[in-house]
Amino acid sequence: MHTFRNLVLKLGWLAAGLIAFSSVAHAQHAAEPAMESGAAALLEKHSALAKQLTENVYRRPLFLESSEGGNTVTGNAYAVLDSPFATVSATFKSPQRWCDILILHINTKYCHAGSDSSPSMLKMRVGKKTPQELQDAYSLEFAYRLAAASPDYLAAQLQADKGPLGTNNYRIELQAVPLPGGKTFMHMRYSYGYGVASRLAMQGYLATVGNGKVGFTQIRQGPGTVYVEGMRGAVERNTMRYYLAIEAYLASLDKPAAQQLELRLSHWFDATEQYPRQLREIDKESYLVMKRSEYQRQQTLLQAAQ
Repeated sequence: MHTFRNLVLKLGWLAAGLIAFSSVAHAQHAAEPAMESGAAALLEKHSALAKQLTENVYRRPLFLESSEGGNTVTGNAYAVLDSPFATVSATFKSPQRWCDILILHINTKYCHAGSDSSPSMLKMRVGKKTPQELQDAYSLEFAYRLAAASPDYLAAQLQADKGPLGTNNYRIELQAVPLPGGKTFMHMRYSYGYGVASRLAMQGYLATVGNGKVGFTQIRQGPGTVYVEGMRGAVERNTMRYYLAIEAYLASLDKPAAQQLELRLSHWFDATEQYPRQLREIDKESYLVMKRSEYQRQQTLLQAAQ
């Protein structure tokens, strides 16, 4: 009797294991077409943007666009990176490396990843373009998720429910595919939502501190070129800042580790200076001193927490 009962139990465990294995296998097979379609769509976009990537005002293989609607503002950056796909993939699979990139942005005061795997949480502080105490900066908590990873496609996402000035649903989404010649084609989407109160707060900011600032999209060309302003202008400026942070980070990876931070900071600032109408805020020495201090403060806090 006991032998029969044990046999029944073993068969039950075996069946459960087979069902679980079947479920995992089904999920894996379901994910494969999604990755293939994502890679194909991105390569198709690369072909469609061939002219814009080679003939543009940015002096680099980059295409930038923005949109506003449905209480959401979005910026998209498409770029050919001078780095192999394996390097790009390894970078964006790592939440901590995301922080190494995000800290280069002039408004980022602090960034720490809870773990270096997916899923993870990135705790950030964002604030002024000048030195600022952490307790006076806005808190942002991004959930990191690696959406897809294969030898030919990568998709990673950051999402935060709440942001500064009552904004919400912050998203930074990145996709990448390999290109011939050891290069990579990347799409980065940066977006956030807003309500009535947060829109009024943003409009107040844009009418004071942000007064006169513009984006990159030309809404009237020729003599007296007019650039997009308002919330679209703001999202374009930050989309460009995040893209240049990616570029600066990747450009430093073939240098000795001890030199990488300084190289990234210098690269990022020099790149922003190519677009003074949109991105000039402070002088280089002020930026470098501020960022060195912020990085040291961040390292001190992380070491104290261990």
